[in-house]
Amino acid sequence: MKQPSWEWKLADLKDVPQHGHTVFSCFSCGGGSTMGYKLAGYTMLGNVEIDPQMMRIYRQNHNPPHPFLMPIQDFKNIPDADLPPELFNLDILDGSPPCSVFSTAGDREDKWGGEYAFREGQAVQQLDDLFFEYLQVVQKLQPKVAVAENVRGMVIGKARGFVSMVISRFREMGYRVQLFLLNSATMGVPQKRERIFFIAVREDMPFPPLRLDFNEQPVLYGNIRSGAGRPITKDSLTYERWLKKRPPDLNMGDVTEREEGKMSNFNTILLKDQKVANTLASSSVFLRDDVPEHISDMDAIRMQTFPSDYDFMDANVQYVCGMSVPPVMMQRIAEQIHLQWFKQN
Repeated sequence: MKQPSWEWKLADLKDVPQHGHTVFSCFSCGGGSTMGYKLAGYTMLGNVEIDPQMMRIYRQNHNPPHPFLMPIQDFKNIPDADLPPELFNLDILDGSPPCSVFSTAGDREDKWGGEYAFREGQAVQQLDDLFFEYLQVVQKLQPKVAVAENVRGMVIGKARGFVSMVISRFREMGYRVQLFLLNSATMGVPQKRERIFFIAVREDMPFPPLRLDFNEQPVLYGNIRSGAGRPITKDSLTYERWLKKRPPDLNMGDVTEREEGKMSNFNTILLKDQKVANTLASSSVFLRDDVPEHISDMDAIRMQTFPSDYDFMDANVQYVCGMSVPPVMMQRIAEQIHLQWFKQN
């Protein structure tokens, strides 16, 4: 019987056939993209990451040849002569610039142009500028292909002007770019995670337009559910609301709107065995619909298609997973880039 896409171990990577194409990752976080490329047979040369905790976890699990713990602004200013020569012959430059200001939650337009911290202990940065910092690294390293992931909110409303600017910048740098809106639930990931991907190829590469069409069978929460979760505190408001839920309710917002006449707690999700899980965000709260408890750590690991032997060290499991691209999602994309472009040309 074939092993499910969401059930794998880091140790399995040694059995993946290698084709020798190389990748370097910006904003690598816990290495979700990195693992996807490795599952697709690529060689990961290194990463740039600003968060010391994330870099420790990344190094522990991926042992990158060339890790750079620094803001991307500092990395782009490193003299070319001081960088490893192989970074100037990359097949793919990967990047997932922090994207919270483009989320569809809240008054996002009010945040554009402002400076925000990713989390405690990190430098404050203007998040909507980081995509262009990534583009400057593309210009510096001149990879054959650049892949950049971001939230669906970038193609909604006023944010589409930002997307146009990104596409124009790619073209100015000599890249042909395509934009894809993909749902991880169609790619073997047990989660409804919609993300956009800018995939750009250098003008001198004789590659045809990339085709990405995924139609895998959805994986329901009940298929990946594992172990007991932390019980909901009995004397909490969350527990009171959980007791008042009805079968159609998808989140606590449905309960508060009906029972309390106010709209709140939509970020507290009720997971049902017969449905595909919602997007695993680092800050969301996931409760099981049939028993008063949170999801288990293994649920989060499987929802995000992280390997079961991943070492989270001292970090919160959901935070690391939620901040990362699902490895299997990136694997599916990376496989098609190899099959349609590198292997054919």
